[in-house]
Amino acid sequence: MTTDDPAARLAGVLDQIARAKKLAGRSDAVELIAVSKTHPAEAIEPLIAAGQRVFGENRVQEAQAKWPALREAHPDIRLALIGQLQSNKASEAVALFDQIHSLDRPSLVTVLAKAMDAAGKRPACFIQVNIGDEPQKGGCAVADLPALLTEARAADLPLAGLMALPPADVEPAPYFALLAKLARDHGLAGLSMGMSGDFATAVTLGATHVRVGSALFGARA
Repeated sequence: MTTDDPAARLAGVLDQIARAKKLAGRSDAVELIAVSKTHPAEAIEPLIAAGQRVFGENRVQEAQAKWPALREAHPDIRLALIGQLQSNKASEAVALFDQIHSLDRPSLVTVLAKAMDAAGKRPACFIQVNIGDEPQKGGCAVADLPALLTEARAADLPLAGLMALPPADVEPAPYFALLAKLARDHGLAGLSMGMSGDFATAVTLGATHVRVGSALFGARA
């Protein structure tokens, strides 16, 4: 098998996750989210055939275009929204996704709660934290996290944990450690952190969900 083979790439990523868990003395599960944004169905199907069942998309519209047919063929697939969510897409996101990793503001709490009540469906929600205080990135400021958590809990949203994207081109470990501390301090079990270049580090620091794209699909054109 070569690294051009999707099954081999999947096995390699799962092996790295297992090694990182062993290094950290962890026996709990780590969920691999295969980031399929911008990839067509024909690139996704080999990973499904190899056993991958959780996929991540950045945009509601792109996911609506390609996933209904794939899910009809594979009803056990679960979808995670990992990109920023516009309030006017909340109902569509609730209908399509099983996890939402980008809850980052009070107005989104309100519309998601309404959408979930209307749909009778409750996707797991991760609050996105702007862990590096970067103006160009989504996520709530660290200082605003307690208030946003209070609002989300008051709205009875199904809170799964915290999500973050560390700043690019710097050592991510301190940011992963900070997110893990914030989650512990606020009684949250889930940590959505780590991507293709750093997911093993994230796992050693407590990640429960890793979002891996290019290590599974190959480099984007």
